[in-house]
Amino acid sequence: MRVGQYGLLMLLMCLGLMPPVAAGTLTIAAAADLKFAMAEVVEQFRATHPSARVEVIYGSSGKFLTQITNGAPFDMYFSADIAYPRELERKGLTTGATRSYAIGRLVLWSLQPELANTPLQALPQSAIRKFAIANPQHAPYGRRAQEVLEQHGVWEAMRPKLVLGENIAHTAQFVDSGAAEAGIVALALVLSPTMTGKGTWTLIPAAWHAPLEQGYVITRRAAGNPLAATFADYMSSTPARAIMRRYGFTLPGEE
Repeated sequence: MRVGQYGLLMLLMCLGLMPPVAAGTLTIAAAADLKFAMAEVVEQFRATHPSARVEVIYGSSGKFLTQITNGAPFDMYFSADIAYPRELERKGLTTGATRSYAIGRLVLWSLQPELANTPLQALPQSAIRKFAIANPQHAPYGRRAQEVLEQHGVWEAMRPKLVLGENIAHTAQFVDSGAAEAGIVALALVLSPTMTGKGTWTLIPAAWHAPLEQGYVITRRAAGNPLAATFADYMSSTPARAIMRRYGFTLPGEE
C-alpha cells in the first residue's frame, strides 16, 4: 500500500467513515426455530464484518444446555426458552447477563388444509393418525405444544398418535415429508423460504400456552472474544430486528 493510500485509510477510520471490522471466529449454538432467520442475520452481519467467521449449529435448546454445562465449545447460546441461558448464568458459565431476543409463536400446520383448520379439541376424532410435536423433555416448543393440547383436554387422547421431533425443525420435517399428517410447529419455520406455500397453517393464540420468551447469552468460553460482543450488539440493530420480525417473532419492546 502506498503512503498516500495508507493516510487516506487512517483518515477515513478516524472520521468514522469506515464500516466496523470484527475479525475472529464465533461458534453459536442456536435453537432450531432460528434455522432460517439466523442464517439471514449472519449473512447481513458478514456484509459489514467480512473478516469474521461465524458458524451456527442448530438443535434442541435443552440438549445445548446440557452440552454447554459439560464444556461444549460454544461462544454464544441462543435458546428458545430464556430460562436455559439464565440457568447457565446462575451457574457462572456466562459472560454478562442473559438477553431476551424474541418471543416465538406456535402454529397448527398440515399439508392438508382441512387438517390445519381442525379445532384442537377435535384432533382425536380427526383423520390424523400421526401428529408431530417436538419432544417436550428438552424442546421448549414441544413443552408449549403439550400445554396447548392439555388445555384443550386432548393430551392423553393424542399421545398414542404423537411422533416426537428431536427439535422443532425435525418436527416440521415429519409433517413436510408426510410422516405425520399434521403437527404443532414454529411460525418462524412455516414462514421460511423452503416452507412458504406448502400446506396450510393456523396460528395458535399465545394465551393458550406459557410465553415462548427466547434469550441468548455469551458463554464464559467467549470472555476474551470481542466478536461475540459485537454480534450480541448486532442482534439489536435495525437490520437484524427486521429479519426477526419478518419470520413472525415478537421482539423485545414490541410485546
